[in-house]
This record gives sequence, C-alpha cells and structure tokens, in this order.
Amino acid sequence: MFALAHISDLHLAVRPGRLAEFASKRGLGFINWHRARKYIHRIEALNAITRDLQAAAVDHIAVTGDLVNLSLPAEYAWARQWLESLGAPDNVTVIPGNHDLYVHAARRGPAEYWGEYMHADDAATNGIFPFVRRRGDVALIALSTALATGPFLATGRLGEDQLTRFADALYRTRGSFRVVLIHHPPVSPPNRYLRRLIDAAEFRAVLAEHGADLVLHGHDHCRSLVWLDGPNKLIPAVGVPSASAQAPHGHEDASGYNIFHIDGTPGGWRCEMITRQLKADESVGEVDRRSLS
Repeated sequence: MFALAHISDLHLAVRPGRLAEFASKRGLGFINWHRARKYIHRIEALNAITRDLQAAAVDHIAVTGDLVNLSLPAEYAWARQWLESLGAPDNVTVIPGNHDLYVHAARRGPAEYWGEYMHADDAATNGIFPFVRRRGDVALIALSTALATGPFLATGRLGEDQLTRFADALYRTRGSFRVVLIHHPPVSPPNRYLRRLIDAAEFRAVLAEHGADLVLHGHDHCRSLVWLDGPNKLIPAVGVPSASAQAPHGHEDASGYNIFHIDGTPGGWRCEMITRQLKADESVGEVDRRSLS
C-alpha cells in the first residue's frame, strides 16, 4: 500500500518591504490581506496541520500551490523552510498556484526557491510542465496553471503546449496509478468565473480520452469531490481547504488535508481517502473516510 498526502493553499504572508512592491497588484493584495484574509489564514492553524501531517508518516506528500500570498522573496524563503520540515525533495512534490506567480516579476520565484521539489525523474525535462514522478506503482503528473493576472483576477491556464504534453504523460504512465496534480479545479461554479481555470474544458477532454485515477487540486479552499469522465470509468477530482484556515468562512472550510491509501494492480486499483481537519478545540482529527474505487 502507498500512502499519499495532499495539502494546499498555505498563503504564507509577509508585509512588502519596499515601496515599489506596493505599486503593483501586490498593493491591492496586501490591502485585502490586512482587511480580511489575515484573520482567516493563521499560522497557528498551519502549525497544527503540519504537526499532524508530520506524524502521519506517509510515503509521499503533494502540495498543490499557493504556498505564498504575494510572491515576495521572504514568503518564498518561508515556504522553503516549511517544505523542508515535511521532507526531502524526493518525498514531496510541489506545483505552483496563482499566488505563487502573483506578478510577472515573480515568475522565476517558485523555481528558484523550490526547484528541487518540482523536478521530474527525468532531469532532461526539469523546468517543463507537466513533470512526472514515479513512486512505486504511483505516477504523479504535475501541471502548472499559475498565471500572473491583473487586479481582481485569479484565473489559471494550462495552454495548448502543456495540454499536449499532458496527454503524452498520461499515455506514457498507463499501467500506473496516475495522480494528476493541478492548482485550479477542473470544474468551477458560475460565481467563480474570475477565478476559474480558463481551459478547464480542454483539460477535461484530455482526461476523457486518456484517463487517470485521481485528480488533486486546491484553490477553492474547500473540501470537494466531483467525478470527471474517463475513457472507461469516472475519475475522482478532490479539493482540499486552505492549510492555514483557522475556521470555516463563507464557502471555505477549516484547515485540513487528505491521505490516500492506494493499493491493487492495473485494472483493479483500490483507493481510500481519509480526511483530517482542524477542529474547534484546535486539535486535528479524522472527519471522513471513503472509498474512491
């Protein structure tokens, strides 16, 4: 059995240090953080979830983006320390989210600070998304929807070239239990139009043709499970809350993460999902367990 943990959306935040950093989308982002989000995303919640995840001693951890808030160097460095507390780069896979590429000037930040956590098994393809990591019978296919956008937008996009490579990666990993990592969800409600994955339909079309066994995403800060079309069976797509959410807020859930127990053989895979969540008394415990097979 292979145990895979999924956590997302830390939103580690620091105050911009230079006046120039306020003169961009970061300025609006900082105002939003100061007026509201800093009361939702709390380091105490993240610390509690992190301790629980460390104690779980899983085989691998997937982090699906938005590790930072405004793409500032100090935030990237803080996220790097957090990643190192989870494990070595071979045991933790990271993809960027829209907050990790908040402005165009930060486009090299994730690779500079977390590059080892985003490396493919094949070194020749490093720096190219999607990248593939094989861990036993599990193949992790890591996509990037990170896109620097204008104010009040949080959309993501894969692009035609990445979608083509994605189809090829799914083909090359057939026979493995294929886990697709993506930040933006593959299905968004109408009220999330300005935060959607722009080419979600194209992403779903690739899955419908080539198949996968599990899709993991963040971005919406809530527990979710939808089923996507595959060539032979439906594919579960699972979202998790922000890892730093102190309590439920609007549509968003309190901090939590999932553990997936993966077992079986091609054509007969079994996958059980265990959901762990921060509770009102600030402890972390199991709140749901279900089969995704």
